[in-house]
Amino acid sequence: MGNKENAKYLRAKKKVTALKGFYTHTFVIAVVMPFLLFINYKTYWDYQWFWYPLVSGILSVIIHGLVLMGNNSNWEERKIREYMDKDNINY
Repeated sequence: MGNKENAKYLRAKKKVTALKGFYTHTFVIAVVMPFLLFINYKTYWDYQWFWYPLVSGILSVIIHGLVLMGNNSNWEERKIREYMDKDNINY
């Protein structure tokens, strides 16, 4: 496998890993939040503390999704090339 194919493979693998992390994050939020709601309902419903982790969890999933959708590694590639050119490394 050539150098370009290897770089493409590594970029694709990085994207798949990030997507897997997003799906895992979303699944965990979807499972944990009803459990916290149940605990709050059974213990002391007058103070509804479950809203804090619910809002922060949803916000974190939204931010994770936006980062994943906007993950453009062109700047990373340019920076790597810049440093490699600075050190006179050929690839």
